[in-house]
Amino acid sequence: MDSAAAISLCPSTPGWNLDRPFLTGQFYQETKISSGTSEYKGFSAESSSGADKAIGCYHATIQELIVIDDLLSTLIGIEGRYISIKKVRGKEDDITFQVDASMDLALQEFAKRLFPLCESYILINQFVETRSQFKTGLVNHAFAAALRALLLDYQAMVAQLEHQFRLGKLSIQGLWFYCQPMMGSMQALSMVVKKAAADNCVGSAVLNLLQSQAKAMAGDHVVRSLLEKMSQSASTAYLGILERWVYEGVIDDPYGEFFIAENKSLQKESLTQDYDAKYWQQRYSLKDEIPSFLANAAETILITGKYLNVMRECGHSIQIPVAEKSKLTSAGSNHHYLECIKSAYDFASGELLNLVKNKYDLMGKLQSIKHYLLLDQGDFLVHFMDTAREELMKKPDEISVEKLQSLLDLALRSTAAGADPCHEDLLCCVERTTLLKRLSTLKDLEISRSAPDSNDLEEPLSITGLETFSLNYKVRWPLSLVISRKALTKYQLIFRFLFHCKHVDRQLSGAWQVHQGLRKLDMQGTTVSVSSLLCRNMLKFINSLLHYLTFEASFTPSKGTTVPMLVCYVCLSLVLEPNWHVMLNRLQTAKSIDEVIQYHDFFLDKCLRECVLLSPALLKKVERLKLICLQYAAAMQRLITSSLDTTDNDTLSNDSPSIEKYKNLKLRTPYQMLRLAPENVTVLDSVLKFEKEFSFELHSLGPILSSGSRAEPYLTHLAQWILGVGKDQ
Repeated sequence: MDSAAAISLCPSTPGWNLDRPFLTGQFYQETKISSGTSEYKGFSAESSSGADKAIGCYHATIQELIVIDDLLSTLIGIEGRYISIKKVRGKEDDITFQVDASMDLALQEFAKRLFPLCESYILINQFVETRSQFKTGLVNHAFAAALRALLLDYQAMVAQLEHQFRLGKLSIQGLWFYCQPMMGSMQALSMVVKKAAADNCVGSAVLNLLQSQAKAMAGDHVVRSLLEKMSQSASTAYLGILERWVYEGVIDDPYGEFFIAENKSLQKESLTQDYDAKYWQQRYSLKDEIPSFLANAAETILITGKYLNVMRECGHSIQIPVAEKSKLTSAGSNHHYLECIKSAYDFASGELLNLVKNKYDLMGKLQSIKHYLLLDQGDFLVHFMDTAREELMKKPDEISVEKLQSLLDLALRSTAAGADPCHEDLLCCVERTTLLKRLSTLKDLEISRSAPDSNDLEEPLSITGLETFSLNYKVRWPLSLVISRKALTKYQLIFRFLFHCKHVDRQLSGAWQVHQGLRKLDMQGTTVSVSSLLCRNMLKFINSLLHYLTFEASFTPSKGTTVPMLVCYVCLSLVLEPNWHVMLNRLQTAKSIDEVIQYHDFFLDKCLRECVLLSPALLKKVERLKLICLQYAAAMQRLITSSLDTTDNDTLSNDSPSIEKYKNLKLRTPYQMLRLAPENVTVLDSVLKFEKEFSFELHSLGPILSSGSRAEPYLTHLAQWILGVGKDQ
């Protein structure tokens, strides 16, 4: 091998290129002068009398030849006759070199200068052997391969030096001269492999170590360039894993080196079953160790693969146009790989969003849920409440959910809801706890962190299906990413609150009809007048609350109105309708499925908060007012009708009295009115008691709404509606 061929083996290590060829007259003359003789030619180990003889016994010229021969062996990790290599047991990176004490001091000094290079070679070679094993991972394999190629160049250079030595053209000074340029690079690499071995680095840790060492060598261009090339070689396998993730949504990581972890125990089915499902957040997650050159794009990389994975699980064909120039084959300083990642993200995000919106009709599903769970179209509910009232009045444990489901299906088919293709996804369910108790069990809601004492949350002695009835909705993958179990639970909380308000409204309407029947009979004494006024105020309260909450506004009868309460469907809601339109506008401009989830969750949380479901003190007051209204409605129908004759009472015994039932009743004679006077006093006392309780609870809302309106402006609107009840009496 000639000099030029040997030098060409080291193209990646500029510092190793010899500035002059070995075979020069100047070098040969220097060798002859320094040695004082030309008898070096053909020197070999056999020319000595034996290794058992101390080197100090030889002439200085012969000692130099022996030392050069030993150093050439030591440079590739082989002990010489007078230079030995010692390793501490259990500390593979602790290497010492020992020379014969009788060696010439000048030669000892030259030898010690070269020992760091010898140590670096041994450490690097040892690292290559250990990190080429199967278990060490792809990055270590690639790094070891790059180091092995570099060591081959190094060994070729040592062979070239040995060739010159055999020709008698290499002195100890020449050996030092030609080895010196490579020492910095070898020592830098030995530092890297020592740290990698000590910390047992794999994957991202190896890449980060190379990156940090390259930055630390900013003042040495040659060494920095070498470390950057090592980092580039080691990252090739890593970028192969990254390429499959951002182009296919697949983690092909047999050694667990990738910075994205997959938790296979989390299944997509949990989104529709578990309120606290962590599938979307934790099925794929970032590890702590991320390559420094990918740190700024780590989140984008994670999301890109997640989107592609969703499409794969939907059976959707993923065809990303990957040109040869777009492949992630290099992490060079031009940052081209970042452009590839950004392009892959834009494609995956847009493709998944179109898939969910178009093929799976996300907007249609949300509109359907709005119709049923937010009572946007409540005609089916009126029909259902009429037919299912008897079943809903039972205790939750005694209710037949199957019967309720059949009645709900009948109501849906009998109304405009039957034209909705999604109405078959609507299901009945009956909870086992009250609304306030259910809210307190949901740990992520604000109410659970500010809930009253457990004593205040004790369940009533008897609750019925009217307090616990709810609707459920079938949601399939991938729509379950947006309409998850958690989102559906929030819809159900709002529905339960609205449904019970509707129930209270129906009961008060029934009581109002009783009063209108008494007006027809000209029985407008003090008791009836006071009760009628109280009933009107209660209706105004519940209708104001419904008006504030829902998509409809109810017309409350004024004084003297003798017709049943009218319900006008106009979009005057202050909570659900405005927030719904804000969400729709945001969904139209969303750029990714994560933005869709964020906007949808924000809508639900805002509705829960503005529906006072996250304000325990306020919600308890509202529930207390509704309870008083229900007790009043039941008591008035019972007390007023019981004050009539028994024969008339039979006529009024139906649960839903109407004005028509009073047409057959005869006017009372003075004797009959006098006989009923004591009973009227009892009824009046009951009415006044209800009026006192209702007024007290209603007025106690004032301070709560006033104090809360500073932080929550929506409470001001609520106060304007419900605190005006009774002011126009």
